Amino acid sequence: MARKFTYKGYSLEELQNMSLEEFAKIAPARVRRKLLRGFTEQEKIFLKKLRKGTKKIVRTHCRDMVVLPEMVGKLVGIHNGKEFVVVEIKPEMIGHRLGEFAMTTKIVKHSSPGVGATRSTLHTAVK
Repeated sequence: MARKFTYKGYSLEELQNMSLEEFAKIAPARVRRKLLRGFTEQEKIFLKKLRKGTKKIVRTHCRDMVVLPEMVGKLVGIHNGKEFVVVEIKPEMIGHRLGEFAMTTKIVKHSSPGVGATRSTLHTAVK
């Protein structure tokens, strides 16, 4: 049986019915500070597009935007510095920042060394 999602004792439906001020009261300190100071112009534009819901995927550069309960279930394209990473917002993401879900660095995978990588291969012919 799947567990029902709760955030600080509130269900997802209760969270979605809360105002921003009410949600800020139960949020952690960093999130509360961000919400009470207000959003930047870019974040307001992003929220307006998200609420309108005409597009399937809403793209944004606002990596420091807090995931709000009203965003749950939406597809968001988060910029990682090179491309937009499409992420579906899940209830467990509430209170985190969007940038946490779009990594800016790749995992480095080294293959075997090539010609000239060691002293023994330095003077071998390539052909």
